Amino acid sequence: MTYLSRVRINPLRAASRTLLANPRALHGAVTAGVPDIVPGDRILWRLDTDHPRRPTLLVLTSSKPDWTHIVERAGWPDAEGEHYAVRDYSPLLAQLAVGREFAFRLKASPVQNTSKPDKPSAHRTKTAEELHHRSYRMAHRTAAQQLTWFLERTQRWGFTIPEARTDSAAPGLEASASDAPADTQAAREVRITDRSRNTFTKPGTRTPVTLTTATFEGRLHITDPGLLQAALLGGIGPSKAYGCGLLTLAPLPTGHH
Repeated sequence: MTYLSRVRINPLRAASRTLLANPRALHGAVTAGVPDIVPGDRILWRLDTDHPRRPTLLVLTSSKPDWTHIVERAGWPDAEGEHYAVRDYSPLLAQLAVGREFAFRLKASPVQNTSKPDKPSAHRTKTAEELHHRSYRMAHRTAAQQLTWFLERTQRWGFTIPEARTDSAAPGLEASASDAPADTQAAREVRITDRSRNTFTKPGTRTPVTLTTATFEGRLHITDPGLLQAALLGGIGPSKAYGCGLLTLAPLPTGHH
């Protein structure tokens, strides 16, 4: 069975500030809430900060978790109300069908693998085969590059993005839309709602890790329920341990069906 959790975070507490600033630390807190992790099991999580005063942690797990430790350290343990919610994911998966449409959100780390980076950077992330194949994993840094990365891959994830009902481009893309391939220049029902670049160090080392992310929101049209389910359960793109890759779906607002 699969579970989707929502945990409220109090950003004013000292422990919260550490978790909110360092994806590595938050990953540790997430894994601490899942008992008996089986090797190969994928834990996906995402930090939503739509409301800065009430950030929300979402976690997808294959066994039922307990988030008491996060509430006690970084939540409102003495306040009234639901501190965290854990829901069975099966009802959502049962709704997947060809032709159905949902609102979605995805925080991802758009990257490209190349043997000859145009602009080598000290902050690039090495791939596992770099020493043998001289391959570099380079982050896409512009909104246009990130949107193109996303639109070029939706079919392999089991969905497409419908054309927008208006002709305006997604926010932040107007000046650079010409960078996108011809088949992605048409306005689509997707926008980038947040872009960030965060540098932190791995525990016990001085090696810096730079994480470049983009949060995509919009409307998707299901073309292959099996592929979409695999994307929902397995995550999308790299840097999943650092809070990337969790695709979530929601019913469309009234009037968008």
